[in-house]
Amino acid sequence: MEFIFLGVLLLLPLVYLVLTVARLQAASFSASLAGREAGRAFVTGASDGEALGRASSAASLAFEDFAFTEGATLGVSCDGSPCLRPEGVVTSTATIVVQLPLIPDFVADHVPASVTISSTHVSSVDRFVAR
Repeated sequence: MEFIFLGVLLLLPLVYLVLTVARLQAASFSASLAGREAGRAFVTGASDGEALGRASSAASLAFEDFAFTEGATLGVSCDGSPCLRPEGVVTSTATIVVQLPLIPDFVADHVPASVTISSTHVSSVDRFVAR
């Protein structure tokens, strides 16, 4: 009886910890992939408008691969205007707000129930690309 009681008492927090760490690791991979692919897609676009659409599509694919459809955002910034000028620098930042699993609302009112994970990727525009 003691073995069953202590086993459950120790096993439940361990399972919760593993689930939480796995979700945070998935968010880390997703943010890294989304930022990198958005930057690559942006610098290969033909115009600034098309490049932003390509970057958004690439990031949303990366977010959906890891099941982060809500709380995931992408920010793209340039070091000058236009963004796609030769040797321009484009910075893409992917941010995911991860809700911790199994946190009831009355507890979430008093303690943080989410973790924000972000990743920044810097891409440079090719010098000799024809646009």
